[in-house]
Amino acid sequence: MSKSKPKKLTGLAFEKLSAAEKERIYRAIDASPPEKLWAESKPPTVGDRKRFARVAKKMGGRPKVGKGSKVVSISVEADLLKSADAYAKRLGIGRTELFVHGLRAVMAGRLPAPFKSTGLAG
Repeated sequence: MSKSKPKKLTGLAFEKLSAAEKERIYRAIDASPPEKLWAESKPPTVGDRKRFARVAKKMGGRPKVGKGSKVVSISVEADLLKSADAYAKRLGIGRTELFVHGLRAVMAGRLPAPFKSTGLAG
């Protein structure tokens, strides 16, 4: 009697399994040492790589906000930057988001525009 090759479990087929069957599979994988999993794994086929490339291309990088973004280089006094980073960290946001909020606030007139009084405007 010949052994039949186990059927390949696709993502769609896995989703159709009962919760108990999925749990059994999770436990079996978790019980296997990483070395065994690596030994049993195989590199992606050419078709797999092409499919992944198509999906990755559609996904892109960071999500677009508005019309996208542009990287700019600005000079900021070292102590001010350190304070800004600490403030952003306290707020739970990144440096870029802090700068964007500040720039929008100044442009909307919610904060004074310091360059008007310093003569730096045009």
